[in-house]
Amino acid sequence: MLGEIIHNILVFLEGLGYWGVMLGLMIEIIPSEIVLSYAGYLVYSETISFWGAVVFGTVGGVLAQLFIYWVSRYGGRPVLEKFGKYIFINKKHMDVAEAWFNRYGTGMIFGARFIPIVRHAISIPAGLAKMSHAKFITLTTLAVIPWTIIFVYLGKTLGEKWEDINEIAGPYVKYFVAAGILLLALYFIVKLLMKKKGSRKS
Repeated sequence: MLGEIIHNILVFLEGLGYWGVMLGLMIEIIPSEIVLSYAGYLVYSETISFWGAVVFGTVGGVLAQLFIYWVSRYGGRPVLEKFGKYIFINKKHMDVAEAWFNRYGTGMIFGARFIPIVRHAISIPAGLAKMSHAKFITLTTLAVIPWTIIFVYLGKTLGEKWEDINEIAGPYVKYFVAAGILLLALYFIVKLLMKKKGSRKS
């Protein structure tokens, strides 16, 4: 069962309808999987529509990452190390994400969204590297959409038992991780081939 505090927050967000779904994802007090599953339950109870939940869930998820990106871009790592704990990001997460980003480039933003630990923290090196807003938002949105759809769908399917999402979602999360790793592998291969092609021309 969910803690009483989380339950009360969700009830409050429910009163805001679609905006509550977006706000719940933006503030990141509760894991996105739970907020989206609860949104699915609201779809089940016909409080909101499925696609409305997906749209506002996607916007909220992207804005949450954009906030981390902005803090990183304009505040730098010292600010993140001091206040990162409030958005559940620690130094280890930053180190791993930054190492991946520096080694493999901006293409990491999409694939890394499906990998635990790196998933949320990958916005940090993107901000530190001053990656373009347009590219960051595009890649983040493309990754957030399928994540949002699957958890809203699972919450809707579970209905009254939506709180069991952690048990039910396990296999789906594994598929996301596998897909993320596959996409990253393809990205690395393409990047390597392009690098070799460039070397031959020079």
